[in-house]
Amino acid sequence: MSESRPHLVRVRTIADYQFGKGAGEFLFPDSVEFQMSTTGKVRQVMLGNNRLATVRAHDGMLTLGIAGASNLHEFIKYPGLRVVVNSDAAPFVAKGKTAFAKHVVSVDAEIRAGEEVLVVDENDRLLASGKALLCPPEMLAFKKGIAVDVRWGIESGDRDKE
Repeated sequence: MSESRPHLVRVRTIADYQFGKGAGEFLFPDSVEFQMSTTGKVRQVMLGNNRLATVRAHDGMLTLGIAGASNLHEFIKYPGLRVVVNSDAAPFVAKGKTAFAKHVVSVDAEIRAGEEVLVVDENDRLLASGKALLCPPEMLAFKKGIAVDVRWGIESGDRDKE
């Protein structure tokens, strides 16, 4: 435990910065395990066989696995960190397909382009996680273009795509 303690503190601190105070402890329980890169840095944060998050090598920020996004969805109350897509797009996004701006019906006004976000349906059911490519006003105004580059959908399974 003592060897992994500094890693746990680090990933919790990143999560608090990226997702808000308290997110790190909620997202990463004491029992998490770490997969390290060849350079000795934390790469994956695992809980059992489930990937909670990956630490991106180029900027040190987190990308979420299905389990991590589910935890964050529970921790951050609606409408926080969410991009809401209409019922036409929901089945496709759940399969890991791109979330286009024309399907966005609402979005957390605090999101910035480039941030990790949760994609939900109009009933706040988690569909996917990915990277916002547009800011909230653009997501709502544009009728063309990608709003969220989806990393995985709840029906597509987890894949580590930066």
